Amino acid sequence: MVRGAVTLVAAPCPYLLGGNFLKFSELGLSESLLKAIKRSGYEEATPIQEQTIPMVLDGQDVIGQAQTGTGKTAAFGLPIIEHVDTKDPDIQALVISPTRELAIQTQEELYRLGKDKHVRVQVVYGGADIRRQIKSLKQHPQILVGTPGRLRDHLNRHTVKLGNIKTLVLDEADEMLNMGFLDDIEAIINQTPKDRQTLLFSATMPPEIKKIGVQFMTDPKMVRIKAKELTTDLVDQYYVRARDYEKFDIMTRLIDVQDPELTIVFGRTKRRVDELSKGLVARGYNAAGIHGDLSQDQRTKIMRKFKNGQLDILVATDVAARGLDISGVTHVYNYDIPSDPDSYVHRIGRTGRAGHHGMSLTFVTPNEMDYLHEIEKLTRVRMLPLKPPTAEEAFRGQVATAFNDIDELIAQDTTDRYKDAAAKLLETHNATDLVAALLNDMTKEAASDVPVKITPERPLPRRNRHNHSRGNNGHYRRRHEGHGRRNGYRSHRRNDHHGNSHSSRHSFNIRHRKED
Repeated sequence: MVRGAVTLVAAPCPYLLGGNFLKFSELGLSESLLKAIKRSGYEEATPIQEQTIPMVLDGQDVIGQAQTGTGKTAAFGLPIIEHVDTKDPDIQALVISPTRELAIQTQEELYRLGKDKHVRVQVVYGGADIRRQIKSLKQHPQILVGTPGRLRDHLNRHTVKLGNIKTLVLDEADEMLNMGFLDDIEAIINQTPKDRQTLLFSATMPPEIKKIGVQFMTDPKMVRIKAKELTTDLVDQYYVRARDYEKFDIMTRLIDVQDPELTIVFGRTKRRVDELSKGLVARGYNAAGIHGDLSQDQRTKIMRKFKNGQLDILVATDVAARGLDISGVTHVYNYDIPSDPDSYVHRIGRTGRAGHHGMSLTFVTPNEMDYLHEIEKLTRVRMLPLKPPTAEEAFRGQVATAFNDIDELIAQDTTDRYKDAAAKLLETHNATDLVAALLNDMTKEAASDVPVKITPERPLPRRNRHNHSRGNNGHYRRRHEGHGRRNGYRSHRRNDHHGNSHSSRHSFNIRHRKED
């Protein structure tokens, strides 16, 4: 194989910078694919799609630096589907994903996009019955998506043959390296043809990723969103400085005040995720947790509820949440600050999508401030400090939520059958007492009445402080003041006649705290 230097193709981000996207019809795709794209509700390509699709159609190797949620699955999926020969029963494209969740979601999206062309797409992953997967593989999929370990299992059993692969995709490559899959990936690649097309996608670009490009790719072109665009202007980033034992109570107060619609809470360990999710449920929040120790069936059920809006708060470890593409997430809470800045980029990429504003909030203990500075150096955004709300402010937030819920219930015009019963209640009870009882039922118990103990985790080791000053050296840009933090709330927004969304809930100020 001819090796070559990586060629950089800088991809502007017109969505953020105010430019115009290309339409998919301008990218050389067939009518059947354009039909599938239109059915999915897409018209304009994202930057990674705009730059990548023509090069993949042209047969070039591509390294794409892109976060989850930027449309990278369609960026490689559309041209792969375009190239599939539906009369050929062999596997023609292989997508390697780091986690079961990402593999499943990728398979589902590729299936939808290739439906009109009748492309067969199969997924294989650990934690599922391999015999059932072997039976499905006998249906001769033309695109195979899988996790490294399970793919090697099938290769060893000779139930998957990669001798006719035309395109290989390494998705979330940085995460696969972090999870120790390099040996598996190399073993899989060695069973593919030397003249294949190779595509690699990664949210971050450490030296190890570039090494893969040199070793396994032919003159790859690199599509990269500039560093200043790694964290979108659509995400407002804040931090709260608190000791570990204070964080849970502060977080629940913030949830009461901010009333997010869909929230992801990140914890550092499986034990942390279990304790946080159980604590949230104990205090009356609609929450559940996912991590690697849960069965695939349990994880799938929880994720389905979260996607369908039947679950308000998802608590997750980094690995369990990697690759999850959930629309409508309004808030990301980093209960534990990540130990490396790249993980932060992955985390907050779950919100601020599709033109909607999002909010991320990171809890930082006093000895973790240097980790916060490292994140700011990578993102080139200075996080703003928040003063935690008081218990009284949290209570007012719950009451304001109840007010809006009651307004919506009354507006539904389904209360006529209860009017006689209501009149009888008013004969024997004071109206104020009745409303107070309703509000009491619709709000949560006081936090002090439901104590929750979260086991302290081992603190992160202190960083070398002399390289991490936070001086005003011109490398940071302040978050724009005009960005609202609230969008798309379930019970507290309504559209005017022009389609604009307005908040109808009572507002409570979260006071900015001066930096120490």
